[in-house]
Amino acid sequence: MRIELTTEPGAPDRPNEDYASISVPACGQGGSLVVLDGVTPPPTEDGCLHSVPWFTARLGSALAELSASRRDMTLRSILAAAITRTADAHRPTCDLSHPRTPQATVVLARWDAERVEHLVLSDSALLVEAPDGAVSVLLDDRLDRVPRASLVSDEVADATVRNKEGGFFTAAADPTVATRAVTGTLPRTQVRALAALTDGVTRWVEKFHEGDWAELFALIRKEGAEAVVARVRALEDADAQARTYLRHGKTHDDATLVYAEF
Repeated sequence: MRIELTTEPGAPDRPNEDYASISVPACGQGGSLVVLDGVTPPPTEDGCLHSVPWFTARLGSALAELSASRRDMTLRSILAAAITRTADAHRPTCDLSHPRTPQATVVLARWDAERVEHLVLSDSALLVEAPDGAVSVLLDDRLDRVPRASLVSDEVADATVRNKEGGFFTAAADPTVATRAVTGTLPRTQVRALAALTDGVTRWVEKFHEGDWAELFALIRKEGAEAVVARVRALEDADAQARTYLRHGKTHDDATLVYAEF
């Protein structure tokens, strides 16, 4: 099995708010991957004593442990349990009802000899390659459907549409958000490889329009995860002055990519 994982902060002087892990049991019959993109809060009081990296590390670790050890639980149940565990860790000291309490997007995939399960919440992405080379993208597109007037920038939504009906949903402190996740199952025979990406990498398709999802997947397979992130960084640098593609968003975002080839 070929596995690649790379994660890089958007700036060297700022903590990486993404999280990534991959688990492959010794029996070799299954595994799981987790990718989170922490939501950067504005520079205002958010009611929490803890940082976004603290939150993504806690939530990601819980997701990794539960997805590997609790094969009897659905991915939605695992996400709900991981959110509850993380919330309980800082409920005594923090206002978890605050709309800017630490939160994250989620990609979770789990596989065994018979099936591949997936869960996607908010704007990270999971690419699936079939044995014939066809590539499909699994997305939660609710953020794309939020009115532009509700966006603070190209990539940041106002709190009034976050975790609200008519808006979009992220993993924060409410475990019921797990019911909002996009989930599904594919036969293992229909999956040759997976790639989980935060929006710091999906920019290659969605912002810079360098190619489609199949072309991005081919690039990951050919050049590797680190090389693809380097390509995104080069595009960001080239756009830094002209602001042709990233008009109001961050020049550089945290970028995480996990690739698993069966």
